[in-house]
Amino acid sequence: MKAFLGILGTLLILAVAYYGMLRGWRNRKSRQADLPPLPQVPADDKTKGVEGVYVATTTAGDWMDRVAVHELGVRSTADLAVSEAGLIFHRQGAADVFIPVDHLTGVRTDRGIAGKVTAEKSGLVVVTWNHDGHELDTGFRPRRKADTATLTESIATLIGAEQR
Repeated sequence: MKAFLGILGTLLILAVAYYGMLRGWRNRKSRQADLPPLPQVPADDKTKGVEGVYVATTTAGDWMDRVAVHELGVRSTADLAVSEAGLIFHRQGAADVFIPVDHLTGVRTDRGIAGKVTAEKSGLVVVTWNHDGHELDTGFRPRRKADTATLTESIATLIGAEQR
């Protein structure tokens, strides 16, 4: 009987914890409901990019404040294509994310963003962008370490070309 009560108690604690996490995620979504819909991915774009993992989008400068709306907080396998139009994250299991070139404000490498912290200081490519007055950071971890510098450089070149 004691074992049964112990198992039941553990299941109850797990259920309450899961409910708390679900409620927290819903509250985060309602607080971020003012973020307008994302730009549409260009229909003619079939460009394959650098393979890796789309980690998350956070409020710029606050690497732990994950954005929950528009599936921006969903971690997924992806490839990141850099084109003249902007950046396209082709994600598996979640909607693609398109960041137009005129929304891009910066790029850097970093150690972490909500959902992923790496051992290397430059393990993630973090893109800073502005969406309707909201400053955001989007993290991407390339599958191959050698792609990090090349990707960062191509995005920086894209931003520089746009600002001329």
